[in-house]
Amino acid sequence: MKFIYKTLVLSLFTGLVFSSCDDFVEDVDIVDPVAEDGEDYLPVEFLTSVYGMHTDFSYAFSYLGITEIISDNSDKGSSPTDSGADKRVLDDLTFTSSSGSVTAMWTQWYKTVGRASQAIDIAQNYEGQTQVPSSRVVGEAKFLRALNYFWLVRSFGAIPIQEIDLVERAPVDEVYAYIEQDLLDAIDALPLKNDYATEDLGRATRGAAQGLLAKVYLYQERWQDAADMANNVITSNQYSLDPDYANIWRETGENGPGSLFEIQARGEIPQHGVQQYSQTQGARGTGGWGWGFNTPSQNLEDAFNAAGDDIRRDATIIFAGETLFDGREVNAGVENPRYNEKAYSSSNAGQSDGDKNIRVLRYAEVLLIRAEALNELGQTSAALAPLNQVRTRVSLPAVTSTDQGTVRQAIWTERRLELAMEHDRWFDLNRTGQAQAAMAADGKTFVTGKHELFPIPNNQLVQTPEMTQNPGY
Repeated sequence: MKFIYKTLVLSLFTGLVFSSCDDFVEDVDIVDPVAEDGEDYLPVEFLTSVYGMHTDFSYAFSYLGITEIISDNSDKGSSPTDSGADKRVLDDLTFTSSSGSVTAMWTQWYKTVGRASQAIDIAQNYEGQTQVPSSRVVGEAKFLRALNYFWLVRSFGAIPIQEIDLVERAPVDEVYAYIEQDLLDAIDALPLKNDYATEDLGRATRGAAQGLLAKVYLYQERWQDAADMANNVITSNQYSLDPDYANIWRETGENGPGSLFEIQARGEIPQHGVQQYSQTQGARGTGGWGWGFNTPSQNLEDAFNAAGDDIRRDATIIFAGETLFDGREVNAGVENPRYNEKAYSSSNAGQSDGDKNIRVLRYAEVLLIRAEALNELGQTSAALAPLNQVRTRVSLPAVTSTDQGTVRQAIWTERRLELAMEHDRWFDLNRTGQAQAAMAADGKTFVTGKHELFPIPNNQLVQTPEMTQNPGY
């Protein structure tokens, strides 16, 4: 029985109700470090409410726009006349500083950072008796704060470190140093995955913090640190690859052997979430069950086919006219030819009360982080073992080349196919310098010096005019 987000989440954090995607409007309350008074709550209860921030509707719609729809993995989807608020302009790379999805995620991530910081303060100053050590509460909160800062720095570059200054944008290297310290503290404080009680399954673990730190090092091209931290996860003997790739995104695969961290969603009403994650991405039209957004692109399908990767293709893409693993027949007349199978929920596909865990960090990615880091260190032969472990699981032939450039491209391709529709593609394209060419191949114009980062939201600049804007906006 996984821990669930308690009613405290609903009382602390309010949200808007959306009747349809066409009604998308969001009030902006940005860089707000303080949640409502949490002094009356036990530290672990307040911490649980920080986890609950990740079940907000923003992750079911805005998050899709700035992580997948914008990339070559995915198209806007839905009907041609439905813009999805700003999903069309994100798909076309014509978004501006007023785009709602950009504003929503900036707001959501900073609010979550603020609540995580408050959870740390509550735990460190609590004088009552608790069953959960304050050190573990602080470790979990620091992991969550680091995760949200990681999303922010990848998206916006230099950003305010909220605990230091609400306006001044700290240089990227300072933000990364802050993230790293939070994760190092979390590693020291958190139990291993297997040491958690059953009811706590899904909380941040030492392996989750180590895996995220390996990824943070990867983005800074700190290759030896990335390789070593990934190896800490590998040698912990806490994780393994699920032998059935398709099972990972089903109910039976949640928090499975390869799961380092997932946004938990399968609780009891009214604690379900992520709100509408499956519904917004479900098949649309005759016989459908959703809004039809974030549809896998022809480009992505072609990439699977070029690699001979039928297993991951068929676990990632729902095709119009197919019969799904649970017997659901997808009407051939649905509005789009492809839909995201990793967002599909067998038990409540079209319900707004979602029950789909979002996979944030998986063991397969840790293997690929180590492979990429070793290859960049010139240890190409050693990089083949973790790379081929991921490939063998989906019955693809081993990569045998020891040419660094060839293996680099193989790893990048492997990341795309293994992690397709898992909200990392846009960031990967930018960090590896592939974005302009990839977007051109997908019929989009990527402006170098601009599109590597999202704009600071206009509403934020109105509130804090001394804050600087990113180039090109």
